[in-house]
Amino acid sequence: MSHFSQIKTQIRNLKPLYAALADLGLTWKSGPSSVRGYQGQTQTAEVVIEQANGYDVGFAWNGQAYELVADMQFWQLNHSVDRFLSQVTQRYAYHTIVEETAAQGFQVAEERSQQDGSIRLVLQRWS
Repeated sequence: MSHFSQIKTQIRNLKPLYAALADLGLTWKSGPSSVRGYQGQTQTAEVVIEQANGYDVGFAWNGQAYELVADMQFWQLNHSVDRFLSQVTQRYAYHTIVEETAAQGFQVAEERSQQDGSIRLVLQRWS
């Protein structure tokens, strides 16, 4: 019986995911690589974050998006799973917006972190 949990996300592209993880100060390996779990069990993921306890956290492609894969019993990252996913998702969205709008000729004119933790972006395009 597998101890791995899979948590659905809306993450669909690796490049902004890599940037989001870097923003959070995390080190990862790109895969496919094995996520290590309970009693030597493994699961393949495209992104693997190694933890000091010998168990990993990963992001595995499910055919539609990258879902978080981990043995939650051995979660050791600095924040709860919910907080971690919230931070990754915010930074992922930020990098996706900046990348997509840059492809359309926009650039960031202003960026401000709000008290509630959100980020306000003002984009501009010269024609």
